[in-house]
Amino acid sequence: MKAGMIVRYAILAGLLLLGWLRWERIGGIVAGGAADEWIALLTWLVALVLLPAPELARRRAGRRKGLFVARFRQNRLALGGIAAMVLLYLVALLTPILAPYPPEEQNLEEGRFLSPSKGHLLGTDKYGRDILSRILYGARISLSIGFVSVAISLTIGATVGAVAGYFPGAVDQVLMRFVDVLISFPRLVLLLAIIALFSPSIFLLVAVLGLTGWMGTARIVRGEVLSLREREFVLAARALGYRAPRIIFLHILPNVMAPIIVAATLNIGNTVMLEASLSCLGLGVQPPTASWGTMVSAGREALGEAWWISTFPGLAILLTVVSFNLVGDGLGDALDPRK
Repeated sequence: MKAGMIVRYAILAGLLLLGWLRWERIGGIVAGGAADEWIALLTWLVALVLLPAPELARRRAGRRKGLFVARFRQNRLALGGIAAMVLLYLVALLTPILAPYPPEEQNLEEGRFLSPSKGHLLGTDKYGRDILSRILYGARISLSIGFVSVAISLTIGATVGAVAGYFPGAVDQVLMRFVDVLISFPRLVLLLAIIALFSPSIFLLVAVLGLTGWMGTARIVRGEVLSLREREFVLAARALGYRAPRIIFLHILPNVMAPIIVAATLNIGNTVMLEASLSCLGLGVQPPTASWGTMVSAGREALGEAWWISTFPGLAILLTVVSFNLVGDGLGDALDPRK
């Protein structure tokens, strides 16, 4: 049995076990759940339907299988990374069903600083809040911030890079000098300065991370577009009278998706780490909202006697960053035409 099939059926078994253990919770969602709880329930149902029947997906993927798929499958670390990445997002979507307690539920009388036990698998913090539940809900915040902010930065970077590469000369010079000016500022210092001017919030954090992380992508896309703008299909599009926006977005950018995907995968891990750093400094997600960075920061005061408060969120950050970096490295190797 192949490793992928083993992982697939292991996840399926876990989902079935989850449904059995949390059947009352699922019934409560059906009776009247919130929007995020319905998303979790639909995710659970869709996963149960798709995982046992991979044959159709395998046939469709088999038609497109090429050198890229063969190269990527040879990289065991990348396969492990993508399995962990999928599992992280699946857990984040299923959090309302998985979490044993509400993330902000306190027990100040008897539940403070409880070590990992059967009742609280990862222990509790100084307010008696369950660490496992807060890690699960924190995954939704941290992964969502990473995904949305990287989507914003890639959109801006790909657009600026494509325009600069397609119009060499004055347009290229102005845009690239602007990129050089922005990239000369240390990103963390720039983030601290911007966030310090406003009241910290999740919306501000996503916007700032997205608006300060697109310069590297712009340079990568510009280099690719410079080599593509003189290709035959671009010359043919010009001869047919197509305008520049249509050529850029419908003909050139689809051929630059490979480096963009690699950059996105690597940037998500870096953005999750950066968000955790800002939250740990008190300039990111604000308490009592659970995020991995705020949990690490909250556990620093009692690290000697309650090591689990900071350790488990730190391990979650480590797993996430390593998984995305492994996938990014694997995609880079598989898409490299020199190999």
